[in-house]
Amino acid sequence: MSAVVETLNVRAAPSGSASCKAKEIVPEDANPPDNYVVWNLKNQKRLPPITLSNILHNIYWVSFAVVTVNPAIAIWGFLNVKLSMTTFVWSVIYYFITGLGITAGYHRLWAHRSYNASRPLQYYLAFTGAGAVQGSIKWWSRGHRAHHRYTDTDLDPYNAHKGFWWAHIGWIVVRARYKSGVADVSDLSRNEVVKWQQRWYITVTLLSAYVIPTLVAGLAWGDWWGGFVFAGAARLCFVHHSTFCVNSLAHWLGDTPFDDKHTPRDHMITALVTIGEGYHNFHHQFPMDYRNAIKWYQYDPTKWFIWCMKFIGLASHLKVFPENEVKKGQLAMQLKKLREVQDGVTWAPHEDGLPVTTWESFQDQSLKRPLVVVAGHIHDVSAFLDEHPGGRHLLTKNIGKDATTAFFGGVYDHSNAAHNLLSMMRVGVLQGGQQHGLQDRGVPPSQRLRVARYNEPGDSPYASSACSDSEAVLS
Repeated sequence: MSAVVETLNVRAAPSGSASCKAKEIVPEDANPPDNYVVWNLKNQKRLPPITLSNILHNIYWVSFAVVTVNPAIAIWGFLNVKLSMTTFVWSVIYYFITGLGITAGYHRLWAHRSYNASRPLQYYLAFTGAGAVQGSIKWWSRGHRAHHRYTDTDLDPYNAHKGFWWAHIGWIVVRARYKSGVADVSDLSRNEVVKWQQRWYITVTLLSAYVIPTLVAGLAWGDWWGGFVFAGAARLCFVHHSTFCVNSLAHWLGDTPFDDKHTPRDHMITALVTIGEGYHNFHHQFPMDYRNAIKWYQYDPTKWFIWCMKFIGLASHLKVFPENEVKKGQLAMQLKKLREVQDGVTWAPHEDGLPVTTWESFQDQSLKRPLVVVAGHIHDVSAFLDEHPGGRHLLTKNIGKDATTAFFGGVYDHSNAAHNLLSMMRVGVLQGGQQHGLQDRGVPPSQRLRVARYNEPGDSPYASSACSDSEAVLS
């Protein structure tokens, strides 16, 4: 993996201090400009495009070897080494052990600080996480914090807008054209377990990734080659691409139940292949929450592992985002989808656009066409006379009259669908015809609840007040 450059600010200790010098770790993002993203992209020099002539200089060769040699070993093993059921089961178990070192350790503990872990649990996660061969805790967390801080921008190290394969594996093996944005890891620079892992990273990685799985299979049931090939190399390939899917598949497959501003998405399939990290839309909205899946039936073994560690006393202070705020995010997206449906429906004409007429004018015009008053609105029922379920005669008897009482249960208590259909026949508003107590009846049931944007007028667009006192011919 590529190297990490850490910024350390060493200051002289105060006079009289027992130590000669005190090292103070200053956050890397201590004083960024307010327009940091724009400023950074404008001021840093973009690397030239990758061509055939310079591609060899733009490859991270260590990373390239890690993601290519292991698959080669695994393929050779599948062709030449017999896979026993015992080794297969051990490989799956060790896949989850090292995978949880990344998801529960690198990701939720150190990158997001979503819970506190005891010292023994930290060492365990640091050791098993190293077995996934994805760099040190500090390097991994620095990149991941930058990913959250600059999601979908050129400062995001695995920007999904650059394509599925770039987010999946390209950013690991090819040098990005822009340096990733600044992210503070000063807390990790003070962590003794993180410093221990970084100091002994190569040794810890070799032990965790290859030696331990090989020793277990070899000493326990004599399958040395199987332990190395399947529990070591093949298992590592699966762990790699499982984690890589969080950066690619989780930004491509699924829906956005909490926010659609950025690319992260929720999907069960992604959760299955990432040890529970597939509810990524939730995670990007509430990154400090120790859960990815908030419903009991959603697959999130990482959440279950952390909870079990709390149960036995190895973890504490599991952070959960306030349920009220989670519901706000869900409701906002639900309303947005309903608004899209709402905007695709034809509604009754707004009163402000309807002509206002007097009772006398209404009766005169009713002699020429079938007009009926219901709840202060004038309706042209000509297209519905022969379709009326109760018969044509019930409509014709109310032409030129106020049929409010009959329509609201006097003759028949009409359904919501009937109210909605009648509102589509409105052609005018009766001057002074909206009597007290009829305001609610003048609003069709389908329009009594509607999704309104914050900048729309606060008063109902279906109010019954007339817009003019002048006479008008009904449209």
